[in-house]
Amino acid sequence: MTDRPATHPTPSDRARGLVAGAYDIHVHIAPDLMKRRIDDLTLADRFGAVGLSGFVLKSHYVPTAERAEVVRTAVPGFGAVGAITLNASVGGMNPIAVEIAGRGGAQFVWLPTVDSANERACTADTPEGATPPMWMQLQEELRAAGMTADPVDVLAPNGAVLEATRQVLRVIAAHDMTLATGHLSSDEIAAVVDTAAEEGVRRMVITHPEFTSQRVGVERQRQLAAKGALLERCFTTPYTGKVSWDLWLENIRAVGPEYSVLSSDLGQPFNPPVEDGLALLADRLLAAGFSEHEIRTMAVDNTVWLAGATKERR
Repeated sequence: MTDRPATHPTPSDRARGLVAGAYDIHVHIAPDLMKRRIDDLTLADRFGAVGLSGFVLKSHYVPTAERAEVVRTAVPGFGAVGAITLNASVGGMNPIAVEIAGRGGAQFVWLPTVDSANERACTADTPEGATPPMWMQLQEELRAAGMTADPVDVLAPNGAVLEATRQVLRVIAAHDMTLATGHLSSDEIAAVVDTAAEEGVRRMVITHPEFTSQRVGVERQRQLAAKGALLERCFTTPYTGKVSWDLWLENIRAVGPEYSVLSSDLGQPFNPPVEDGLALLADRLLAAGFSEHEIRTMAVDNTVWLAGATKERR
């Protein structure tokens, strides 16, 4: 069923059963601007074969709601979810782009990732041996061609939330979409979450807080959870060496499994098959002593909620 290299781990049957019914809320698959391991239609079939309910199609550059609708039509009953990421290619913090995406059925709105001011300014050292993200080469090619846009800001220089950011958050609330914080800094994330709550956004997730350019401290993670945000625990962040598995697990314990949500962030040709990501995380968590109930909460209940498949969180 997969083209799994011998070097990649294989999920256990127990782990497969624990994540059955889950959505993977963060996948990078073809068609895309970068080479990917698998395309969306093929992956929908593979997800169905292992009991997964759906995935959220993430692109750093283009909206994916129309793609998601094509997948849902081709694979009836499968939960393909569209999204938009507010980088320069869609006009940055562009409420019109979010409104159009929402009307087109998109559920996820990622705040700036590759074009965030934080990502552009990041000087954090990547751990030795860590695999760099695939988008880095494309960003360098754009710069070399003289097509570098200004960083996409969410805050004013004085720390106030920009009006464009508030407008985006209002649109997210109006469509009951899911706010994902992208590659913002810890301070930016805190300001945006506060404002999102004020504007009525119900579904909020802190994008891979352990990622190199985020490094959101555990105390800040607790504060964000207390304000209604879930913390995204991506498979690729520790698997590619950007953070240790021990720290990844410690953060889940410290904040609480009920405030964490599992995702894979997979799709890169050199990484494991996408359909294995959530189950591989379940195996890691089982080995670390987490209960089946805790894993189901992180892998299934919280992903279904963020994907918009349920009106209320379980």
